[in-house]
Amino acid sequence: MLADGYSKVPAGKLVAAVTCLEMLAPVTAAQDSRPEALMLALCENPEVGWYRDLYRRVGAEWLWGSRLGLSDEELAAIIQDSRVEVRAVMANGRAEGLLELDFREEGQCELAFFGLTKAVMGQGAGRWLMNRAIECAWSKPISRLWVHTCSLDSPQALGFYIRSGFVPYERMVEVFDDPRLTGLLPEDAAPQVPILKA
Repeated sequence: MLADGYSKVPAGKLVAAVTCLEMLAPVTAAQDSRPEALMLALCENPEVGWYRDLYRRVGAEWLWGSRLGLSDEELAAIIQDSRVEVRAVMANGRAEGLLELDFREEGQCELAFFGLTKAVMGQGAGRWLMNRAIECAWSKPISRLWVHTCSLDSPQALGFYIRSGFVPYERMVEVFDDPRLTGLLPEDAAPQVPILKA
């Protein structure tokens, strides 16, 4: 347990307040329509370089770095696992959104990664993609769909998940190396979060 009050964080580290949310039964989806020129493609055995590029383009603004620090073998073992489904939002032949569903824990599905590049934001693609995520997850024999978001994500993320039918159940604090200082992301990524060098 963390004590009340402020705790100092070493330079070079980032801190995120994490909210975990779950859905214990399928929900009635909010109305959506597929944005013109977008389609959702299942990517079987995705290539590591392709995945890293999409992950970086979707997540750099939000300091996603966890998958970038994995070796090719470690990453392939996750994304090419038959119990992990990677889907891409395709626009004009290019992947512009990432949906990753992880069924490796029996009876459960983690919405592991969910996001869009700026190229397709503002077209209703987020709601459309979330509805597809929920449909895909509950098409399997699960009793729980869960996700976590954090204070470094888009300010709209938490409310969006709640409006989508997820219920918050736990909060955590995550401390980790700033991926801009480890070389996983460029130093100009996420300018809204200041870099504190040692």
